[in-house]
Amino acid sequence: MNKGELVDAIAKDAGLSKVDAGNALNAFVTNVTGSLKKGNNVQLIGFGTFSISARAARDGRNPQTGATIKIAAKKVAKFKAGKALADTVK
Repeated sequence: MNKGELVDAIAKDAGLSKVDAGNALNAFVTNVTGSLKKGNNVQLIGFGTFSISARAARDGRNPQTGATIKIAAKKVAKFKAGKALADTVK
């Protein structure tokens, strides 16, 4: 399912126009992104938790040459499915 299909499904299920459903989805994404950027988790009971994790700097290998390269430390977004979601997709 892509974003357009998700907007269509939200509009149909919630009885909203596609514009309103698109605005709601964009607002959700914007607020989750903003919260993660501030270092806060977003927990949706039964669905899952969005969080930020820190990856340490490490050495890697260039697969073409075999040369050792430095991979910088960075923060990455993570999603952990909640119990209800995990049980549904089993």
